[in-house]
Amino acid sequence: MADGAIFAKKPELALAQHKFAVFNGTPQQRTEALQKLSDGIKQDKMADFYAQLVSEGVFENDAALAKELEAGSTAQLAELDKNYAEAKEEHGDLEQNESSIHRAVFLAQIGAEDRAHAAYEEVLQRPTTTLNQKLDVVFGKLRLGLFAYKPQIIQKEIERAHELVNKGGDWDRRNRLKAIECIWHCSQRQFKEASDLFVECLSTFASPELMSMAEFVCHGALACAVVMTRADIKKKVLDAPEVVEVMGAIPAVERMLRSLYECSYASFFAALADVETQHLRVSRYLFAHRRYFTREMRIRAYAQLLESYLSLTLKSMAESFGVSQEFIDSELSRFVAAGRLHCVIDKVGGIVVTNRPDTKNAQYQRTVKQGDLLLNRIQKLAGIVSM
Repeated sequence: MADGAIFAKKPELALAQHKFAVFNGTPQQRTEALQKLSDGIKQDKMADFYAQLVSEGVFENDAALAKELEAGSTAQLAELDKNYAEAKEEHGDLEQNESSIHRAVFLAQIGAEDRAHAAYEEVLQRPTTTLNQKLDVVFGKLRLGLFAYKPQIIQKEIERAHELVNKGGDWDRRNRLKAIECIWHCSQRQFKEASDLFVECLSTFASPELMSMAEFVCHGALACAVVMTRADIKKKVLDAPEVVEVMGAIPAVERMLRSLYECSYASFFAALADVETQHLRVSRYLFAHRRYFTREMRIRAYAQLLESYLSLTLKSMAESFGVSQEFIDSELSRFVAAGRLHCVIDKVGGIVVTNRPDTKNAQYQRTVKQGDLLLNRIQKLAGIVSM
């Protein structure tokens, strides 16, 4: 880049995902993840990361491989130190900062997390570091936080990135930050914020170092499924050209969204189960929210069906979802008791009677309360003015 800035693409976040799949995936997913981890470690000379995985029981210790990785990383660091010394002797501040960032990126690449953070921070504090270089250093630290999944670091660096972007960051860096924030909000169960950012940066997504386009669409579409209206899911997700282009890579997500929109509830339940197995259980950003997601989506489907009827039988509802009457009865009872569904179950007659809340009356009561509050404030203000 013209100002010597470097956008860090290391460490590979895909490797952190593979590590997660080793512990939480199906046997086939674990086998594939182990192979990809092994290949990535060798390719990037990840001596420190390999040692961490050995200590966690992911791999058995291979002394020869560990020695080879250590030798490769040590030699590369020596070369980077030499480049910095040359830049310091023969070039200006811009080149020196660039050499230092390259060194920090390599420390991040091999999994030396603490040393990489320290190296990045040292460059960040230099008075000669340009705005774009500072931004790329913060992105490097943010990437390290995502790789190790350190929420405090991630939040801190996102806030720092916003401060720098507001001072004059270019379009590319702004867009990268939005994509990162979208995934971060997904991991924090802030699906409304995630869905807004997903729609905003979908057409301009250019962050393959974060995750593939298909993975980004998967996370964003699942966030939208929880919070968007049925019409918006169709318009902003299912019909979006960028989504259509990659849906073939995530068929379970497409089936779930489309069957929900088309009110094909038996297909929806089957697709929801596939989404949990294929995506939620192996996504390190969504794994913690898999039960919440599946529960909210079931509630949404039940509510959508009930909206169309004043009453219907448990038998017909069970047939619509492709499950037993006992299962539907148990599910509805739990959600009705929690106030999540507005209906009454007549167990003797085998009927579900909808009991929609009176929204107009609620709006009236809310308006009266707000009016009373406004009158009280006006009276207090009038008393102050008269004094």
